[in-house]
Amino acid sequence: QRLADDQAEMIASQMSGMKQGLLVFAGIALFVGTFIIANTFTMLVAQRTKELALLRAVGASRRQVTRTVLIEAFVVGVVAAVTGLVAGVGIGAGLRSLMGSLGETVPDGPLVITPGTVGAALAVGVLVTMLAAWLPGRRAAKIPPVAAMSSVHAKASVKSLVLRNTIGALFSAAGVAVVLAATTMSGSDGQAPMGLGACLLIIGVFVLTPLLSRPLIAAAAPVLRLFGVSGKLARQNSVRNPRRTAATASALMIGLTLITGMTVMAGSLQKSIDKMASEAIRADYVVFMANGNALSPDVEKELKETEGVTATSPMRNAAARIGGETEYLTGVDGATFGDLTKLPVEDGAFKVGGDRVVVDEDTAKSRGWTAGSSFTASFEDGKKEKLTVAGVYQANEMMSGIMLDLATLAPHQTDPADMQVMVKTADGTSDATKNRLEQALGSNPAIKVQDKKDISQDIAQMFTMMLNMLYGLLAMAVIVAVLGVINTLAMSVFERSQEIGMLRAIGLDRTGIKRMVRLESLVISLFGGVLGIGLGVFFGWAAGELMASSMATYELVLPWTRMAVFLLLAAAVGVLAALWPARRAARLNMLTAIKSE
Repeated sequence: QRLADDQAEMIASQMSGMKQGLLVFAGIALFVGTFIIANTFTMLVAQRTKELALLRAVGASRRQVTRTVLIEAFVVGVVAAVTGLVAGVGIGAGLRSLMGSLGETVPDGPLVITPGTVGAALAVGVLVTMLAAWLPGRRAAKIPPVAAMSSVHAKASVKSLVLRNTIGALFSAAGVAVVLAATTMSGSDGQAPMGLGACLLIIGVFVLTPLLSRPLIAAAAPVLRLFGVSGKLARQNSVRNPRRTAATASALMIGLTLITGMTVMAGSLQKSIDKMASEAIRADYVVFMANGNALSPDVEKELKETEGVTATSPMRNAAARIGGETEYLTGVDGATFGDLTKLPVEDGAFKVGGDRVVVDEDTAKSRGWTAGSSFTASFEDGKKEKLTVAGVYQANEMMSGIMLDLATLAPHQTDPADMQVMVKTADGTSDATKNRLEQALGSNPAIKVQDKKDISQDIAQMFTMMLNMLYGLLAMAVIVAVLGVINTLAMSVFERSQEIGMLRAIGLDRTGIKRMVRLESLVISLFGGVLGIGLGVFFGWAAGELMASSMATYELVLPWTRMAVFLLLAAAVGVLAALWPARRAARLNMLTAIKSE
């Protein structure tokens, strides 16, 4: 029972991290969806401006008008939340069956649906919808009845636009300042400020998007002119309602910001670790267990006796008490380790042997050690030895800590095991040499023999797998953004029915109408894509500067090919999202459309 309880606690802890990660991506998709809900209610309220004005004229107060919109949002939110809850439970049950059919071990037991899950789903669905609808409802209630009854569209006042642009500029400036300040900090100290600055900047850019839409969309004018009247009308329609364009483009912008930022960081980290491996390791091969477990010391003995091997050194971890605190020591072959690695020395010399050890700069700084300092280490067998710091070296992600000679460490260990073994050969790296080493170890598939190229490929594969998982999760946000573009265009076509009918009447054919709607969608999507990629590169650079403080080999790598793919993805989103609205616009009866209110 104790074992079962311990395992249940361990599994719950592991699943907690996964649950938090999935909730983050769900939150991103929900955040993007908020823009679409707000945009939808803004358009619905604009279409009912005369109706709401009539209510005001016959005595309805502003609060009552706002309340009608919020009650509508409440009903929509309840329906959406219940639908989402049922769909989510169904997907959970389906995934469980799918995993079982794929051969994954899934424990038996009932499908668990907790009251917290039901409550959270309903609360989030209703609150997000009502929150997104509150501003459009409030804006509708502020329209004077006479002005609203005389105009279908209520234009934003100069005062409101100036206030919006001022707030956006302040948020953006504060975000950039905080992010730049975070890049000067070290390690974990800068993570919280970096996150705060990123949030402020994204909010600021979102608020400023209506202002940014005009110059950026105007930059596409030369290309749109190639499509004649349809291109000119598409450009004018794109900037006709900057707030609507901003809300539509912002949904796509957020998804591409995250995707681009993560791609920049992953590519830069991969390049940096490749560089670190090539600079820090002089050994031809590194031998370790494929499953991450420790190696038997017999492996190093077999390798040392293999034909063509000129030097070997294991790396063995062992815990010790130093100054009342637990510290992990790394045992190495003092005679050969210096020839198998190349670690920059900050103080003293890289000499390991007897009571001499080398220490990485962070450990030395935290303990106040320099070359020549002495300390007492208490080993696992209870015995103590006085050790002297011969040198302080620059650590990296692959090698760090206190290194001492195995001859000093081994007598204190009862069950020694190596993390890995570094090997130097007379002939360097080749397929024949690698095969010879593998055969010496019994061609055991559990033991990996890798050169620096293999290590780099493993790292690349790991980053690629991680990125693909992130792309899959962020695809939710992109799908929601696509629905937002479709929604905006469909509503826009509906409210411009009379205008489209007039264009058809004066000679613009159905193909021209379709082209106009498609180009409008393409411009809005590319606008969001350019903003997203630009912000993603900035955040990727800033996060890299923060990591560079603890990774000397860090180098910014801009994935131009992938960024071009992301821009094409934004364009594809625009084209696909416009298919149904463009077809609907082209099929409008011109006479019926002209007569419509």
